Amino acid sequence: MHVSILITMFLTGLILGFIGAGGAGFIISLLTILFGVSIHTALATALTAMIFSSFSGAVSHYREGNVSIKAGITTGIIGAAGAWAGSHVSAHIASSELKWLTAGMLMFSAFLLWLRMFLLQKQSIQAKTLPFGPRFVTRSLLLGIVTGALSGMFGIGSTPFIQLGLMILLGLSVRQAAGTTMMVIIPIAIGGGLASFQQGTLDLGLLVEVVIGTMSGAYIGAKFTNRAPVSLLKSSMIAVPIVASLLLIL
Repeated sequence: MHVSILITMFLTGLILGFIGAGGAGFIISLLTILFGVSIHTALATALTAMIFSSFSGAVSHYREGNVSIKAGITTGIIGAAGAWAGSHVSAHIASSELKWLTAGMLMFSAFLLWLRMFLLQKQSIQAKTLPFGPRFVTRSLLLGIVTGALSGMFGIGSTPFIQLGLMILLGLSVRQAAGTTMMVIIPIAIGGGLASFQQGTLDLGLLVEVVIGTMSGAYIGAKFTNRAPVSLLKSSMIAVPIVASLLLIL
């Protein structure tokens, strides 16, 4: 066990649990920059680790009343299929290109969140009524397949994309979007993790260290979501992918 990795991942988990993020992009950045892990191995390990860290955070968010079960299950199931396919595509992308593509996607996701939350300012603290029937199914499936494919291909949890979709397409509040996103990420991470295992890019020893740190941190971090001002929650959601992107390209 590497104590430095465990401590780093615990602190990372605190942040990810607070904002409702699986945090694969952030974890990838830390593993490659601080610990010299190859991009493909970091990608596979971080994506698979989200199974456990997101489960821990999702349970905590559920107890805090921040999870829409219906939206989480529907979006997550199709997202798993998208992640499995995306991971197989990622295996054929050169390391140097994958690094820049992942960084660019993280930066773009931060921009989309900023546009939604601060420029348009249509977000409401209270949740709206979920769409029903074919409209709910169509929107959930669209959100799941797109975010799942992005997660598998670039090794990111697509947290900003999922949160954005949950707010815009399904009418969830910021806090519900944060909690439900962690539920959605679980099947997405399973799909991507299975593909990574098939490709032989998954480091099981490193996975254990990342999981222990992030899972314990995420559970504690989720306790602060309802206790923090919405403005702080929104700013934190945007800051995390920006920092991850900058770490990758520096």
